[in-house]
Amino acid sequence: MIVIPAIDLKDGRCVRLLQGRKEAVTVYSEDPVSVAKHWASLGAELLHVVDLDGAFTGEQKNLDVIVQIRKAVDIPLQVGGGIRDISRIEMLVNLGIDRVVIGTMATVEPRVVKESCEKFPGKILVGIDAKGGDDSYGEGRVAVKGWVEVTQLSALNFAKEMEAQGVAGIIYTDISRDGMLSGPNIKAIRRMVNGLEIPVIASGGVSSIDDIKNLMKIKGLWGVIVGKALYSGAVDLRNVFIVRC
Repeated sequence: MIVIPAIDLKDGRCVRLLQGRKEAVTVYSEDPVSVAKHWASLGAELLHVVDLDGAFTGEQKNLDVIVQIRKAVDIPLQVGGGIRDISRIEMLVNLGIDRVVIGTMATVEPRVVKESCEKFPGKILVGIDAKGGDDSYGEGRVAVKGWVEVTQLSALNFAKEMEAQGVAGIIYTDISRDGMLSGPNIKAIRRMVNGLEIPVIASGGVSSIDDIKNLMKIKGLWGVIVGKALYSGAVDLRNVFIVRC
């Protein structure tokens, strides 16, 4: 299992949102490129970059920053937020983005997901943001458009549909845990991993190195995205590699 630093972009800055609410924003840096270089220098193997403005509006607003980050680091990047059509995916791939994360588009145009997977094999991930992960749905219901709208889709059932379309992996986020430093939803993550054959990346709630240790116990979990815990200092990325060794 690898630990993936998150770089969330809003108005050209590196920020974190509380439970995805755009009004609950904390700015961690005015220079996201330096942040990317910092995580890479500490040994990060992959960076998770999200255009939050794009997630809310459907149109990427921080593309220039993403391009600068791509030029500044030589580790893989996965990018999401505001990617609503295959032409945008193609542009990002041509810019050197290693993996593209789609969310809202996957729920409204699953046909495009299949097309994208066929055209860019191994490069398409689907981000499944779920709300109500402790209710009868088990893994929660799928939220879209920057988490503003909650559908009736079961997160696991939707993940299985995306697996059938050929996606390279699933990023599962429990919205209620995101940015709260309350610990990840271990049960829901385990159910997601056990229910799929493709890689699963967990996101939301990591607050300590102990949370990472607990996630490492989930057999088959490919990775975990960590945001606020890294920026607040609750988790030191260097200690993560000691734990893994």
